[in-house]
Amino acid sequence: MIFPLSHHLELSSESNYLIAFLIGIGFGFFLEQGGFGNANKLAKTFYFRDMTVVKVMFTAIVTAMIGLIIFRAFGLINMDQIWINPSYIVPGIFGGLVMGVGFIVGGYCPGTALVGMATLKVDAWINVLGGALGMYIAAEVIPYTYTFWKSTLIGERITLPEYFNISYGLTGFFVILFALAFFGFSEVMERKFGNREELR
Repeated sequence: MIFPLSHHLELSSESNYLIAFLIGIGFGFFLEQGGFGNANKLAKTFYFRDMTVVKVMFTAIVTAMIGLIIFRAFGLINMDQIWINPSYIVPGIFGGLVMGVGFIVGGYCPGTALVGMATLKVDAWINVLGGALGMYIAAEVIPYTYTFWKSTLIGERITLPEYFNISYGLTGFFVILFALAFFGFSEVMERKFGNREELR
């Protein structure tokens, strides 16, 4: 096993933070180059006028998934060393809805909002400040809603292959089929709605 590297390389905390910082800079650079630091472009996703964001997201998911499946098959990665969040169904759905509404209203996700901040976009700064305020409020009310956030646990560490009792390869095959179908759907929607008047 050679991955994850953090399990094998004895790096100092400072070195880990530096590596994370450099990766973050590179990630932000490519987001900006792809136009994802622009709320107008992101908002078009929800009108099916420009599905670039979703296509890139699915491409990243499929690429990472294929890499993990191949590395696992050749014994290059120890999946037990990969952190997987516990799965709480109802709180997860609630959080997804809050995140989705915030994405639609603000035109940014957390990552793209930070990219927008770096390029001095006022709406991105407002979005990030609003998110910070929301986190503060959430932290204050969590003691009173802790039972809800810890409800409907289906597994401390669960993956699709484990949940459906199928192989990693078959899971990957189905995910790739879904991604291809969604790419086709995206192309149809862009042809239908993409030539309408631009968002202002």
